[in-house]
Amino acid sequence: MADLNTIYMGIEMRNPLVVASCSLVNSVEGVQRCADAGAGAVVLKSLFEEQIEADTKEIQRHVWLAGHTEAYDYVRQIGIQTGEQDYLNLMERAKKAVSIPVIASLNCITPTWWTDYARRLENAGADGIELNIAILPSDPQRSSNEIEKLYYSILEGVAKNVGIPIAIKIGPYFTSLASVGRELCSRGASALVLFNRFYQLDINVDKLTLVPGYHFSTPEEINISLRWISLLAGRIECDLSATTGVHDAMGVAKQLLAGATTVQVCSTLYKHGIGHLANILSNLESWMKKHHFESVSQFRGKLSQKESEKPELYERLQYVKSLVGIE
Repeated sequence: MADLNTIYMGIEMRNPLVVASCSLVNSVEGVQRCADAGAGAVVLKSLFEEQIEADTKEIQRHVWLAGHTEAYDYVRQIGIQTGEQDYLNLMERAKKAVSIPVIASLNCITPTWWTDYARRLENAGADGIELNIAILPSDPQRSSNEIEKLYYSILEGVAKNVGIPIAIKIGPYFTSLASVGRELCSRGASALVLFNRFYQLDINVDKLTLVPGYHFSTPEEINISLRWISLLAGRIECDLSATTGVHDAMGVAKQLLAGATTVQVCSTLYKHGIGHLANILSNLESWMKKHHFESVSQFRGKLSQKESEKPELYERLQYVKSLVGIE
């Protein structure tokens, strides 16, 4: 049997396959099903900053607070703590139900909420925290430097309050992604999760309205994270977790060859069921046997830019023509 044991952010895992933050793991039963199917770890469904704000405003709407600043602050805290407590309860119960690592996920756009709450998650048993920072750089008045500083501020605010490892899940929209990745690692991130798949939108041309785009990733979307995993592996001082577009064992193998420490899956489980985790692991072991790999460590990063004799192939986009024959 192949050795799939993996250490991610210092956390021991039985294999590198992680169930990404999604609705499949928003309950103890969902976490248990993923563990039983073979997952190496799970990232709980995110607690959203906007969700806490909305819950707080709903409570405030039913309370007369005119002129009472202290009462306003008090009720606001009740709203915050209600959403937070539900998530803490989920973490505590999930940790009791399974033996695999359980990682909390906080989806944030400001440094406001998470510094103290992260410590409470640690006390609830979280093995790590994944900060899902989803800031779309769409404001022409907001510089790239300003946006990057916000990422650093969120990370540092959490890192100074906890002793468990922190992963940062980001999107690909940075002027210098490699530099930002290095800076995040130097400021306390133990891992980068590449990449966040932002909300997709579409347009209904008959009704002239915005509509949701396709909810799930496709296998073709693996290429963006695959390129950046291969570029960053071994060149920055933290682990890399690949996500988006991984639907089968070959997708997992590709990301590990590129240099990923772990690989997160989500859309494929919606399409094929949580039991598909076992298929992925079985097929990964078969692939390893075919290529005479006894452990994941034997081939992780084998095809990263750092290990390549032709590193230019990973960067220069004009090489696409010579690689795939497209004029």
